[in-house]
Amino acid sequence: MLNGKKILVTGGTGSFGKQFIERVFNKYPNVERVVVYSRDELKQYEMAQAFPESEFPQLRFFIGDVRDGERLKRACEGIDLIIHAAALKHVPIAEYNPNECIKTNIDGAQNVVNAALDCDVKNVVALSTDKACAPINLYGATKLCSDKLFIAANNMKGSRDLRFSVVRYGNVLGSRGSVVPFFIKQREKGFLPITDEGMTRFNITLDEGVDMVMHAIENSWGGELYVPKIPSYKIMDVANAVAPNVETRLVGIRAGEKLHEEMISETDAMNTYDCGKYYVIAPSTHVWDMEKWVSTFSAKKVPVGFKYNSGTNEEWLNVEELRTQIVEHVDPGFTC
Repeated sequence: MLNGKKILVTGGTGSFGKQFIERVFNKYPNVERVVVYSRDELKQYEMAQAFPESEFPQLRFFIGDVRDGERLKRACEGIDLIIHAAALKHVPIAEYNPNECIKTNIDGAQNVVNAALDCDVKNVVALSTDKACAPINLYGATKLCSDKLFIAANNMKGSRDLRFSVVRYGNVLGSRGSVVPFFIKQREKGFLPITDEGMTRFNITLDEGVDMVMHAIENSWGGELYVPKIPSYKIMDVANAVAPNVETRLVGIRAGEKLHEEMISETDAMNTYDCGKYYVIAPSTHVWDMEKWVSTFSAKKVPVGFKYNSGTNEEWLNVEELRTQIVEHVDPGFTC
């Protein structure tokens, strides 16, 4: 699927970007070029040590910001596939610095769309977040806007052989800034801060996130928003899994946080289909034959009133399952 292709990953030095690029090299050794596009020279230097040029001659590093449309276009010359993972994603920081979040998450998304349209790119997959569904914080609102830009871009491509799609998923276990590594470090201080004892979140591993992007690359017709069927966890179970004998202290929900996360709202359900491993929110305006799409993917319309919420999810991770996942996906030497 990707052998012979030229790929650009925005935010490529992040947790997802590194995992995606590792998968590409492992599964598609004849990929022609992989470009990491990001703005942090130190992270690029460190990543270059992990992927030495002698072993990965196809890998290139471009210093650049998605806010800079001209630089982004230069990086996209000759590119077949863009994976857009760059974002400002920390909720409280976005609340305090709203315009910076808008510049990266919205203006940056439009720059990716423009670069794809202008540089003869064939496929774009953008990463979203559960916080983009019925958003109550600025980060979620900017990602919802970003999602809309990518979906609508399919209506602007004209005769170009180009597809834009979006993948939306929950909290990535062990990613930078996420709760598990934070709790592991925090337990050394003798207590774990808990925002609310009833809080729940969706859970996905980095490998599952990469699987989903690969699925979108291979199967998207343009305009789909993919949502995975994944388990939820309770924040108190995470605390118990990481540090069962450590004190917990309630600190209150942070600005812009939800008690439970949604990935499909009741309104989204009007255009949502069950496609087996994933739900797909179809575009309200699509450029392909809907009946043919439904038949091709054995898609089944979800029932009226359907919504996908971490608090009412049917699948849950218990304490032991969380510990197993921490060892497998976060810290092989983890003990509680």
